[in-house]
Amino acid sequence: MHPDSFKLKFKMSAGDMHDEQVKEALITYEKLQAIEDDFEDVELEILRQQDKLTKDLYVKRQEVIANIPQFWPLVFEQSPPEVDEYIQPSDSELLLNALTGLSVERFELPNGDPRSISLKWEFKENDWFEDKVLEKKFYWRFHKDGWAGLVSEPVDIKWKEGKDLTNGMLSLAKKVYDEEKAGKKLGETEASKKLHKLMEETGMGGVSFFCWFGFRGRKVSPEESEEGRKLEEEKRKARKEGKYDEDDDDMDEDDDDDEYEYEIFPTADDLAVFIAEDLWPGAIKYFSMYLSQREAETVQV
Repeated sequence: MHPDSFKLKFKMSAGDMHDEQVKEALITYEKLQAIEDDFEDVELEILRQQDKLTKDLYVKRQEVIANIPQFWPLVFEQSPPEVDEYIQPSDSELLLNALTGLSVERFELPNGDPRSISLKWEFKENDWFEDKVLEKKFYWRFHKDGWAGLVSEPVDIKWKEGKDLTNGMLSLAKKVYDEEKAGKKLGETEASKKLHKLMEETGMGGVSFFCWFGFRGRKVSPEESEEGRKLEEEKRKARKEGKYDEDDDDMDEDDDDDEYEYEIFPTADDLAVFIAEDLWPGAIKYFSMYLSQREAETVQV
């Protein structure tokens, strides 16, 4: 929930308070939000410094794990529930037999936003698809309504005949995205109708992990994001100076539910962040867990 949403809901629930009391409470909230802004700035600086300090270490790690067969498949085999819950048995088979590499890059650094991330997946020749490398980028964007988060573009996979684990959903998501960019109205095109029906028939519980590549997020262009970023900077500056704009509370909240109607993997951004901040840096830990488990099983035998 962004700050303006909180203030709107606060005013709606403060019916028994006098206007001055409400105003004073909202000013207090602005002070808290200003402190939260400072915490966020610190977290972003930590991400920048962490990326700078660990870059060479990840290169060294890659040199070593290049000699360990199935390193990344075994890391995913030991992945925590935040990742494992999205991997179907058929996905696991593909990853175990074909995945050879994974890398994460905060590609907008050193001068851009460290929250923008790229995940690159490398595969050997396999029975499922033609691609050797699949890369998906997530861009941190700002909306003028106060929202901020990750957006992306669908990345299609060149599946071999009869091997599409997404059952055509990923290719349709990419086609629908391209149609929308071309100005076509969703819901009226054949692809959007097919995708909507397929999503209803499949349900979230049956979605392949590889639908993750179809995530798009909110429709926020780079130009719109820059406008939203400037507005957010102005609000932050006002909060730091102790200013409070009462008119700002009356802004309407946009109903963006329709933007997610054709989202085949709604939590893909959360999963991307978890992989970037847990699985990727903790890969040696998860691989060691596999070795320990294997050793324990050997002892029991």
